[in-house]
Amino acid sequence: MKMIHTENAPAAIGPYSQAMVSGGFVFTSGQIPVDPATGNLVTGDIAAQAEQVMQNLRAVLDAAGSGLEKAVKATCYLASMDDFAAFNAVYGKYMTNKPARSCVAVKTLPKNVLCEVEVIAEV
Repeated sequence: MKMIHTENAPAAIGPYSQAMVSGGFVFTSGQIPVDPATGNLVTGDIAAQAEQVMQNLRAVLDAAGSGLEKAVKATCYLASMDDFAAFNAVYGKYMTNKPARSCVAVKTLPKNVLCEVEVIAEV
């Protein structure tokens, strides 16, 4: 196994890594809308937050020698299913290969953000 870390995505704030590579796949931790340059949350609507989440995922996958186009599975967490369509509009711009996906609404996400996404991708 190989631990992945990049300055181009938010640093882990607990006992976990940004991602792990194992068996030809990279498994990312969930990414939330934190701007890695400032460490601040991106505020605004679901579209603004989803854009930052997808940029963070891209950076982690790039650091692992992979990319969004190699994603095979995504798990998406939304604070509200009312944001489903707007989230999908952003997600679809980045995940053009249409990996398998689960999308669920949860009671609360870290730092009360509107979305979080994790990905499994080929390396």
